[in-house]
Amino acid sequence: MALSTAADLVKAPLLYKGKVRELYDLGEHFLIVVTDRISAFDYVLEPAVPEKGNVLNKLSSYWFELTGDMMDNHVVHTDVNRLGDIVTDPNLLKDRIMVTRKAERIDIECVVRGYITGGGWRQYEKSGEVNGITLPEGLRKNAKLDSPIFTPAAKNDVGHDEDIPMDRMKELVGDALAMELQEKSLRLYEFARDYCDQRGIILADCKFEFGMVDGKVILIDEIFTPDASRFWAKENYALDIEIDSMDKEPVRTYLAGTDWDKNSQPDPLPEQVVEATTARYVDIYNRLTKVV
Repeated sequence: MALSTAADLVKAPLLYKGKVRELYDLGEHFLIVVTDRISAFDYVLEPAVPEKGNVLNKLSSYWFELTGDMMDNHVVHTDVNRLGDIVTDPNLLKDRIMVTRKAERIDIECVVRGYITGGGWRQYEKSGEVNGITLPEGLRKNAKLDSPIFTPAAKNDVGHDEDIPMDRMKELVGDALAMELQEKSLRLYEFARDYCDQRGIILADCKFEFGMVDGKVILIDEIFTPDASRFWAKENYALDIEIDSMDKEPVRTYLAGTDWDKNSQPDPLPEQVVEATTARYVDIYNRLTKVV
């Protein structure tokens, strides 16, 4: 059964409702519940996608543990039974909750690109640069970069985040913090890139969010999930094409093939599209967590 919201299941104040995640106030900590809602082109779609929230939460938890020695993060625990009567139906939420420390979010989305694709490719086509970084001439779409690049975005609570050069990031958060976030982001990407490579997956690019707790930078939000990373199956890799990403691609493909104007709420997704999307999320989880 898909879960669209946990508002009726959690006896704590709802602080924030995002496209997928809901943030509740537990006093000392936050409670994050990952729903099965799915969005595309800035619209939350109907119906919710079964298993999506479970996969996102379990994958983030998995990666936070894997990278714990490299980088402190916000996780306190993921055990729904420790929440007691705050949760009215533990079985419905058991794989989709995370209790976290209360960090002050740094309003920069930290993006690392190992391949030139997506928004980075569109920038490169126009200017030969990505976020002010000049790249070699003659690169082809989806080409692997000689070294991964850090391409931050200033977070906007309304509208899209704004791609910015490193100099602008330094103006916003200071030189020292900007350099620290760049270093940590690149190191995390390189770790996950090599990990994915062993499992037949290319990590094309990814994004991180960081926060401050007691003056220290920590990882927050989610990491290396299909909603925060671009995963390609190695067997699908090619230059000069749109590579089928290991995420909600069935939804995007379906919507692109309809006459939807992208300016109004679209019709509900067909059952076969929902099922195919569930299968995608479950597949990437299984591939990423398997022992090799």
